[in-house]
Amino acid sequence: MIRNSIENLVIGGGPAGSMLALRLAGSGREVMLLEKEREPHHKVCGEFLSAEAVEYLRRVGIEPLVLGAKTIHRIRLHSSQRPLEAELPFTALSVSRRIMDEALLEGAESAGCVVRRGAFVEKLQRRAGGWTATLRGGRSLEAKTVFLATGKHDLNDWQRGSGSQSDLVGFKMHWRLNSAQTEALRDRMELYLFHGGYGGLSLVEDDTANLCFVLRRARLRKLGGWPQVLNAIRSDVPAIEERLHSGTPCWVKPLAISPIPYGHMGGPAKGLWRIGDQAAVIPSFTGDGMSIALHSAELAAEMYLEDRSPDHYLQCLTNQLRQGMWIATALSRVMVTSAGRMIAPVALALRPGAMSWIAKKTRIPCRAIPESRAGSDAQVRPSPV
Repeated sequence: MIRNSIENLVIGGGPAGSMLALRLAGSGREVMLLEKEREPHHKVCGEFLSAEAVEYLRRVGIEPLVLGAKTIHRIRLHSSQRPLEAELPFTALSVSRRIMDEALLEGAESAGCVVRRGAFVEKLQRRAGGWTATLRGGRSLEAKTVFLATGKHDLNDWQRGSGSQSDLVGFKMHWRLNSAQTEALRDRMELYLFHGGYGGLSLVEDDTANLCFVLRRARLRKLGGWPQVLNAIRSDVPAIEERLHSGTPCWVKPLAISPIPYGHMGGPAKGLWRIGDQAAVIPSFTGDGMSIALHSAELAAEMYLEDRSPDHYLQCLTNQLRQGMWIATALSRVMVTSAGRMIAPVALALRPGAMSWIAKKTRIPCRAIPESRAGSDAQVRPSPV
C-alpha cells in the first residue's frame, strides 16, 4: 500500500528518475519512486550509451556489458550519396531501454528507495510546505520535495515548453536481421539521412537491431501510416533497404512519440526539480540523451543534498549544456531539410575529422562531470565484472 506522505517523491522510472532515487536513497534520504508501467517495457530511444553514460552506470554498480550491451567504435553516415565513416572519440555501448531501465530500478530499490509500479500520477499541486500528487484511482500522496522525471511526456499543468525544434515524430522498431547484415552492423552505429528526417541503426543485446528515427510531421501526414513511412525511408536510403532486406520486425507495430521538444533547456523551476528530458532534450543523432539524463540526476542529487534550489540546479545544468545543445539543434534543423540532406554529406567529406568533432562538441563537457567518489555511499549490488 502506498503511504500518504513521503519526504522525497520521484515521478518516473527512467534513467534519470532511477539514478536520482538511487543517489538520494544511498545518501540516507527517504525516497519513493512512482513508475506508471507495471512491467519492464520498451521506449522510443536510440539506446546509445556514450562514455559518460557508461561511467555513470558503472559508478553505481551497473555494468552494461553484463546486461548484454554491444560495443560501438565507429559511426557510418548514409544518405543517397557515398557513405562516410569515422572513428568515435570514445568507446560507446548500446543496450535496450527495457533492460537498462530495469537494472536502474532494481539498483534504486537495493539502495533503499521504495519503488511503486503501476502508479500513474494524474495531477501535481503545490501546497504549503510541499506537494500533493493525485494518482489514478483517487489516492493522494503528500511529499516535501518532488523530482519530475517523466521523460518527453509532460504532466498536466507542468509543461516544459516546445523547444526550438518540435515538429518531429519519433519511431522505433526492433529487428532481427539476417546473419550477414548483423555482422555488417557489428561495432558500428549507422546514421541515415532521408527525406524529412534522420535515424540510426545499431545492435543491442542478443544481436537485436534497433531502428530509431525522427520524421517531420508534415512528411508523415503526406505519407500516411507506418508501412508507407518504412517503405519511403527504405527507398530513400539504399543502405536501410540492404540492412532490413529479409529481416524480421520484432513487433507488430512500432513505438512512436510526439512531440519531441529538441533544444529545450531549463526554464523556471517553480519549486520543482526537473531531471532528464524534463530539464533538457538534445537531438537524438548526438547519442547523448541518456548521458544527459544520468548527468542531470547526479547534478540534481548533489545540489539537493547541498541544500541548493531547483532554480540554481537548472541554471547550472543549462550553462553546462548550452554550447552542445546549440550545435546539435542547429545541425538537426538542417538535417531534416532537402538541402541539408544533400549538402551535409558533401561538407563532411570535405572536412576530414568533422564527424568526430561533432561527436565531441555535442557531449557533456568533461569539466562538468564530477569525479568518481571512491566508496560512494550509494549501496547497490556490486557489478559482476
